[in-house]
Amino acid sequence: MKLTTIAHIFADYKKLLDKDIVLNGRVRSVRDSKTFGFIELNDGSYLKNIQVVFENTLKNFDDICKLTTGSSITVEGMLVASQGSKQAFEVKAKKVTLVGACPTDYPLQKKGHTFEYLREIAHLRTRSNTFSAVFRVRSLLAFAIHKYFNENGFIYVHTPIIT
Repeated sequence: MKLTTIAHIFADYKKLLDKDIVLNGRVRSVRDSKTFGFIELNDGSYLKNIQVVFENTLKNFDDICKLTTGSSITVEGMLVASQGSKQAFEVKAKKVTLVGACPTDYPLQKKGHTFEYLREIAHLRTRSNTFSAVFRVRSLLAFAIHKYFNENGFIYVHTPIIT
């Protein structure tokens, strides 16, 4: 199976439909019933999450149902056309592996956080949609500026701080 990113899937999902894929990411939410469940997964490469469907035929079904928001997982499965109307595709999990659990008292919930709260706990900023979007724009702008100057014969130098 091929490791891919959520951004790559959203860019060209039709080529990946009915193919086995591997995703790494953080759990945004888990909903489950007795026979199946859903995981909202995000790997930081795209603003939208991807839905992972898992069934009770998986040997660790009960452990998957107990995953907490922020836990890191690896999902091996097949990208399939979605049965629901909210998205065009989803991942049908064949295997879900916990990479790193997130404690239940970790200050990260499915709900949005205020900018004031995110200012106090800086390491959560990258996991919020607003800051993630700002960081993407900043990255593209910095790249464009560096590319322009590089193509026009300038040299980028990191000068030491003079004290």
